[in-house]
Amino acid sequence: MLSAVHCVVYAEDPEAARTFFREVVGWPFVDAHDGWLIFRSGPSELGIHPAGGDGTGATPPHHEISFLCDDLEATMAELAAKGARFEGGIDVRGFGRTATMVVPGAGTVLVYEPRHPLAHDLA
Repeated sequence: MLSAVHCVVYAEDPEAARTFFREVVGWPFVDAHDGWLIFRSGPSELGIHPAGGDGTGATPPHHEISFLCDDLEATMAELAAKGARFEGGIDVRGFGRTATMVVPGAGTVLVYEPRHPLAHDLA
């Protein structure tokens, strides 16, 4: 049986991205070898969305990483105090309130306060 999800962030500057997740986000990690960090990212869930034609502009193959939080403003303030940068403001979407966080050397990720039922704590 599958036991976990392993997500990969591809970064033009992997050291900057690793530093961001280690020092700003503060996730615990293991050093797999020679500074190759693997972070414990907490609970996860997997949603399957249609590719293309759904209004997102997604075309196959397309995968996305989003980070969930309980309070978007508090999370943004906490991360910004540690040096995180956000593009634009808060958007309200059908699935939740969202913000776009810059990951140094690796583009952006969506941070959101969900409005939908959560699956990550199911038994």
